[in-house]
Amino acid sequence: MKRRRSFSALRWFSVFLIFSAVILTVTQLIGYSRVRSNFPSGLLIGDVPVGGLDRQVSAQRLLVAYSMPIEMRYNDAAIQVKPDVAGFELDLEGMLTAADMQRTSQPFWVGFWQYLWNQALPTTPVPLKFTINEDRLRLFLESEIASRYDQPPTPPIPIPGSTGFLPGQPGSVLNLDRAIVLITTALRSPTSRVVNLTFDNTSAPRPSLANLSVLLQQVIQVNGFDGIVDIYMEDLRTNETLQFGYQNGTLLSTEPDIAFSAISTIKIPIMVAAFRRLDEPAPEYILNQISLMIEQSGNDPADILMETVMAENVAPIQVTQDMEALGLQNTFLGAYMAKPIFLQRVQTPANTRTDISTDPDPFSQTTPSDIGQLLGDIYLCSNTGGGALAAAFPGEISKAECQQMIEFLAGNKTVAILLQAGLPEGTRIAHKHAYATESDGLIHTMGDSGIIYSPGGDYIVSVFVHHPVQVVWDPVNKMVSELSQAIYNFYNTR
Repeated sequence: MKRRRSFSALRWFSVFLIFSAVILTVTQLIGYSRVRSNFPSGLLIGDVPVGGLDRQVSAQRLLVAYSMPIEMRYNDAAIQVKPDVAGFELDLEGMLTAADMQRTSQPFWVGFWQYLWNQALPTTPVPLKFTINEDRLRLFLESEIASRYDQPPTPPIPIPGSTGFLPGQPGSVLNLDRAIVLITTALRSPTSRVVNLTFDNTSAPRPSLANLSVLLQQVIQVNGFDGIVDIYMEDLRTNETLQFGYQNGTLLSTEPDIAFSAISTIKIPIMVAAFRRLDEPAPEYILNQISLMIEQSGNDPADILMETVMAENVAPIQVTQDMEALGLQNTFLGAYMAKPIFLQRVQTPANTRTDISTDPDPFSQTTPSDIGQLLGDIYLCSNTGGGALAAAFPGEISKAECQQMIEFLAGNKTVAILLQAGLPEGTRIAHKHAYATESDGLIHTMGDSGIIYSPGGDYIVSVFVHHPVQVVWDPVNKMVSELSQAIYNFYNTR
């Protein structure tokens, strides 16, 4: 009887254990099934934790994380921008599918066994998948950010009553390419959503030519010169020009330009005409005559040069014809420089004007623009071998010869006067100045035309002044030097 009871108790205890095991197993299966239906613990999708979440909740969490605005900081501004401005779109389906593959990567029972032993399913972070419209982002940055928050540079401002400029201020320009990289990086992060935009510094620009023109006119007014001043300037880098005529606070038309006595500036056309007819290398005797003509402003060497290398008795006419071939229709020579041999008078657009006259020499005339343009032709030829000289006289004037002309003009090293007096010491200038005492014993016309080589750029200045009563040397020399100084400051002030 006792054995039956013992057996019965053992049997029921075994049944209880089996039943409990079944209940526990079912419970664990249910728990595992729930866990398996969600993403594995510790899984990251695009750096967003989604472990233990189902597909729908995970998708919502990703959308919330990546729809947060990013903050762009530029200079002192903070701008909130929504991701869709950049055309940012998440590839939710692609990322969730990749996560699903990890969730179901293990066979059910293998996973269940690891679950029973509390072994986590190994996971690999799912990388962020998205698209961005870079063109749309760039357009937004240009139109909404750069246009509003860039700080444009300001040019130097002329100082009234002086030859100088107040320095300009540099500016800042959004670095668009770098901004796109930084913003794209921020859009890829659910937490680091602040972007410090970078910018490029821009140098202060050169003052405008209009401002320079006003400053030059002020220089003339401050000096109290009541005669005629004609200024021509050419930027040898951009080919921009500035020209105006001025008298007693009134601008004078320079179309056509104003005719002046050429005086010694006509020696530049003589030099060009001579080199056109010289073979290389030129004889030393001829080069000496050119040096005496340009550097010491000798008239006799000019005549000797013309008689030697040009047609006898008509050399001045050939100089005039060469200038006409270059399109310089207001420059002519109708007589020799020292000999009393007069060949022709020439009517030009400049000397047939009826509204203004400087009483120019009837046999030797030019204009500031003609001499300035001729210097520009020599400069271009000396650098490239091309330009108007090569076009008008093909194969007759070489680059080396143009360089020789520049050297002769640069050798015109008199005591610092006129244009040269307004330049810092050591500044290279290739020029020819001109003035002469007329029959009444007075100076009525002065001029100086040259190529100036400066750190801020090379340029040409041609200035002529005339007064019907008298050009007084000291005050006019001071005025021209200040005009030269103002132009130099224009090129070399930032």
